[in-house]
Amino acid sequence: MQSLHAKDDLAGPGIGTYEEVGRILPAGYKSLLDRKETQRAIFEAKGYIEKHLGRELNLMMVTVPLIVDAESGINDMLDRDGSRTPVQFHISNDYNKHPIDAQVVQAATKWKRFALKELGMKEGEGLCTDMRAVRKDYFLDHDHSAYVDQWDWERAIAAEQRNLPYLEQTVKKIWKVLKGAETYVQELHPKLKGKYPDMADKIEFFHAEDILDMYPSLPRKERETALLQEHPAVFIVGIGWVLKNGHPHEMRAADYDDWVTETKAKDGRVMHGLNGDILAWNPVTKRRHELSSMGIRVDATTLRKQLELSKQLDSLKYDYHKGIISGELPLSIGGGIGQSRTIMLLLKKAHLGEVSVTVWPKVLKDMCAKRNIFVLE
Repeated sequence: MQSLHAKDDLAGPGIGTYEEVGRILPAGYKSLLDRKETQRAIFEAKGYIEKHLGRELNLMMVTVPLIVDAESGINDMLDRDGSRTPVQFHISNDYNKHPIDAQVVQAATKWKRFALKELGMKEGEGLCTDMRAVRKDYFLDHDHSAYVDQWDWERAIAAEQRNLPYLEQTVKKIWKVLKGAETYVQELHPKLKGKYPDMADKIEFFHAEDILDMYPSLPRKERETALLQEHPAVFIVGIGWVLKNGHPHEMRAADYDDWVTETKAKDGRVMHGLNGDILAWNPVTKRRHELSSMGIRVDATTLRKQLELSKQLDSLKYDYHKGIISGELPLSIGGGIGQSRTIMLLLKKAHLGEVSVTVWPKVLKDMCAKRNIFVLE
């Protein structure tokens, strides 16, 4: 059996240097909306998406934790090599008689599956959260921030729905909502029309293995960029399994998305994975723009297999993992849709900081100011 503890073929999230960021930020940029109009549009878009995502996927909005107990194992590690660690702090509580070591969440993936059970969600029912997180190990560029806001959603499913057609059907519903949000905010703010191309009407599906065949000489993000110039809205299937070049398309944690299940391509080739990413072409930055990571979640068989391949079987001591192995936690599909990422695209912005208040290094703020990009502080 092939080891899946290989490194991604591109190091970490983000660009890597501010010289590169300087080449990405557009020259001659001017926001189509002023700062006050931008704030109105942010909440208009957010309201539309929450309402219609709930309708399309049968989700109800629920509260979500910002911090979790470090011993619970419920925080998301985001990867398999331990390179992205959560912010952790000690709560002394009662003069250290009853202390808690807490972590700021990096994503709510595991928590949501517990919540499905606790809230008594039946098959076809789900939840959506207005999730806030901190990911301190990102390189801060035009679309990566240490502060993360997502519509983190999860839906209970039946065993027979653990297949690619069901995954694709769900992705199409999400794209319908995002495209509808673009139409909605443009009706409210006609200034957003005309200067840049709109989002694609339909989303297309490609397997990570097929993209490698299409662009064998390019590293992962450059493959995605090349693909998006021809197909401006895509869902890349099968992220996490090692491809024929010896690397996964991108590293994925072993204990939530299912990247190991065998599937069949249209020509009969064996593929792997019931997960993927939604990406769109950003006409302002002229780059790939990731909007969502999502997938059908592991069941007892695939969880054990992925933990074995990733050399993480010791994780089976945690309640979350025990709940999947025992069948106490429901089968599910879910993902996170980046709020600021999505709104940045809808409002034709050049930088995440135009729609999200967080911390940025002085070098980046100065760079943005010289390009007429107003970063919120």
